[in-house]
Amino acid sequence: MSGAGAPGLAVDGAGMTVEIVAASWHPEVMDGLVAGAVGACEAAGASYRLIRVPGCFEIPVVAQALAVRGAVAVVGLGVVIRGDTPHFEYVCDAVTRGLAEVARVNEVAVGFGILTCDDEAQAIARAGLPGSKESKGAEATEAAIATARILENLPRSLQLGARLP
Repeated sequence: MSGAGAPGLAVDGAGMTVEIVAASWHPEVMDGLVAGAVGACEAAGASYRLIRVPGCFEIPVVAQALAVRGAVAVVGLGVVIRGDTPHFEYVCDAVTRGLAEVARVNEVAVGFGILTCDDEAQAIARAGLPGSKESKGAEATEAAIATARILENLPRSLQLGARLP
């Protein structure tokens, strides 16, 4: 979800625990992302648990561990800022593929709150800080809660041509 095209999600997280897995690099940006995620949980009536990991690369393995232990909604939060080496591409690819695999393999809602930015100004603009134009932590959390509700309401078996709720 991005900028003007972002949907207005009305999410109901009552009775749900959202697992927030947040990297530790770039503390100012991360504080904004985490605050947005926590605020979205509170607004939706969901409880949450915050787990800090060293960096973005470590987020998928913790998300996977939470998924196999029964989590229904996991939100990955982090920021990777482009530098002078290919490190940016490797980390962005690994965390993106890792979180997508956690969602797909475990059929669990995973909110993608990983900022992949060219510079710190882009990250701050999306971090949900005062003056930021977007709050990607809140958006990722709302998406995870909404997806968890969809998964929860899917019938166990589907007939060809059946309409889903």
